[in-house]
Amino acid sequence: MKKLSVVILNWNGLPMLQKFLPKVVEYSRGEGVEVCVADNGSTDESVAWVQANCPDVRLIVLDKNYGFADGYNQALQQVEAEYVVLLNSDVEVTPHWLEPMVSYMDTHPEVAACQPKIRAERNKACFEYAGAAGGYIDKFGYPFCRGRIFEVVEEDRGQYDTVAPVFWATGAALFIRLKDYREAGGLDGRFFAHMEEIDLCWRLRSRGRGIVCIPQSTVYHVGAATLKKENPRKTFLNFRNNLLMLYKNLPEGELKKVLFIRGALDWLAAFVFLLRGDGKNARAVIQARKEFKYIRADFEASRAENLAKATGRAIPEKVDYSILWKFHIERRRVFFSLKS
Repeated sequence: MKKLSVVILNWNGLPMLQKFLPKVVEYSRGEGVEVCVADNGSTDESVAWVQANCPDVRLIVLDKNYGFADGYNQALQQVEAEYVVLLNSDVEVTPHWLEPMVSYMDTHPEVAACQPKIRAERNKACFEYAGAAGGYIDKFGYPFCRGRIFEVVEEDRGQYDTVAPVFWATGAALFIRLKDYREAGGLDGRFFAHMEEIDLCWRLRSRGRGIVCIPQSTVYHVGAATLKKENPRKTFLNFRNNLLMLYKNLPEGELKKVLFIRGALDWLAAFVFLLRGDGKNARAVIQARKEFKYIRADFEASRAENLAKATGRAIPEKVDYSILWKFHIERRRVFFSLKS
């Protein structure tokens, strides 16, 4: 069994592989470490290019596009390692990026997963939207990060350079024990893409396992390489999957109230899109809510399992305030200001 497998899920991402894969190979060398590209049914020349240019990379060729979530589930069935890193194809890694995470995880068996500090590849002084220095969630299910609240992304000045417990680690560079991944059921393939890593981390935290950010490791993420920001398909998946995640994981005493309030907030979001003249994204929000109601019953068994396996202890990183209120009403735009 390998010590660590870095697994890059690729779908028609040849330019990203050409740009970033060679450095992943170079900076991930070590005893018991392998780099894998799991090809998710690409129709471009990705597989041929990897075979010709990166002979040290292990190729896992899937028969079709399973989406981000189930694509990783399919790929990890063919991996045997103590740790795996789910690494986006548009991530630039840095020298020795794995070492701080391996060292920490080796000495903290109570921690299931971690992430490096994520900076923006296009503006390397700043954090990147999808993960920054570790993720949290508010009482209505809205995610935010150390270093990023909604669209406000901070410059990295070392303000979050401490190892910190977090609610969720980014799927752009998710370092996780394979045993924990499998015992928690992996990513929910029904999500297809978006919110799936938060859902997985919620299951882990509910079962008493830790998640941390290790900022001594830094990577750079392009972001939005597959679906651009405010793409209606992305909006649909984010809103639908967020509701599914709440349904799957919220304790019984919170569920009805939270879903009621989220209904009002989602309709408000659709109205804001309309005010901006963006009817496509407004419709995506409404369609997401309709889809959630239509398929919610399919997730009843998952909800029952999650609640049965939860420890019942409060999760500190699931905060008891509304990040919308903090951000828009109290005008608190950076993470450090939230507790003042």
